[in-house]
Amino acid sequence: MLENNKLPLFIITGASGTGKSTVVPYLREMLDHFDVFDIDVISEDVGDWQKLKNVWLKVASNIAKSHRMTVLCGTIMPWDVEKCDTYQDFSHIYYLNLHCDDATREIRLSKRGWSQELIEEHKIFAKWLLENAEKAYSPPMPIVESNSNVHEVALNIKNWVLNVLDN
Repeated sequence: MLENNKLPLFIITGASGTGKSTVVPYLREMLDHFDVFDIDVISEDVGDWQKLKNVWLKVASNIAKSHRMTVLCGTIMPWDVEKCDTYQDFSHIYYLNLHCDDATREIRLSKRGWSQELIEEHKIFAKWLLENAEKAYSPPMPIVESNSNVHEVALNIKNWVLNVLDN
């Protein structure tokens, strides 16, 4: 688990509409020895997406200095994380793709008032994540389906985190 006294960072990523924000309170309850954040809670305040990711990695780095681990939930890609000032502060950064089918995504994003064009863009991005989970991520990024109830989704994520730590 510890490499050079560094801790890992866990990132739950995925296209919009998969339930990343929805699962946060459940993960906080199930992973009470972790700090779990929805990165979108300050996105409007920060504005710049790269700056937002840099801020969250700094937060996670400071938490790690207190010997606690962090789970960040939000659309975060490895190439954005690698640009962050505190990228090297972690022993490893693990990614999990939270995914839902296109019909579910469309319903969820339509309820938010998203345009059909933007919904289609996120369907394409979701497909890209599925197709590149093994190529663009090291280790390959596992996928958790979020079509079931949120408690089951959170349990699957918790089991993934604990399994990573056990290996």
